[in-house]
Amino acid sequence: MNCTRRDLLKTGAGLAALAALGCPRLSFAAGKKIPVGLQLYSLRRECAKDLPGMIAAVAQIGFRGIEFAGYHNRSAKELRKLLDDHGLVCCGTHAPFKSLLGDQWQATVEFNQTLGNKFLIAPSLPHDRVATAQACRDTAKLFGELAAKGKACGMRVGYHAHGGDFKKIEGETVWDLFFGNTGPDVVMQLDTGNCLVGGGDPVAMLKKYPGRATTIHLKEHGGPKAAAIGEGAVPWAEVFNLCETIGGTEWYIVEHEVGSEPLKSLTACFAFLKQQGKV
Repeated sequence: MNCTRRDLLKTGAGLAALAALGCPRLSFAAGKKIPVGLQLYSLRRECAKDLPGMIAAVAQIGFRGIEFAGYHNRSAKELRKLLDDHGLVCCGTHAPFKSLLGDQWQATVEFNQTLGNKFLIAPSLPHDRVATAQACRDTAKLFGELAAKGKACGMRVGYHAHGGDFKKIEGETVWDLFFGNTGPDVVMQLDTGNCLVGGGDPVAMLKKYPGRATTIHLKEHGGPKAAAIGEGAVPWAEVFNLCETIGGTEWYIVEHEVGSEPLKSLTACFAFLKQQGKV
């Protein structure tokens, strides 16, 4: 891990972090209020037909931000106006891995600066980038370099969890090979549902990498078909507690990928978060 016990004690979140890691006679600090956004992939089919209508619906439910996963043939200025018109902000973009490399980097940065977004999150990686332990370490090094480039222009670079990231290669998970070899400038976008699907433990990951979950996907796992947040097996109280104490979390981002009535499901997700005092 990147932080020592001494390092944690130097920070305002230090006592909370040590409590989360099992140290005795310590209590959590009061949880901070974290804004709630939506990963727009949740409405991918609907957005393809009526993007302005879906952005209006997201705002009406009560979400404060949108994370994009594709732009539906709109310019950055058009998208920014849609967000501004409904009092929303861009809380992230799932930027394809190639868009972070070479000649595409500058265009990606400029597009997102116009959006008002500072989080460039790679949603997945080519297989050869994570096929071996050494490939994972090399990819981690590359993301460290990208994060440094991003920091110089006010952007944050990170990687989003999929189930396969929690399989083991040479005794270590892809997730640990990657985030164990990156510094705190690389955003760890944990996805609670994907982590559990892959056999991982989101609570353990938040404890193992304090301060890294700058944005986190809130996704349910288990429960009834198309379960909304709060209807499955994710230990939400622990997740929220860690995000609000040691996680360094700036945005909760809801993602709900299944079901035939996505707006209804997202409304139910938001209602659960409201009941839990998160909105």
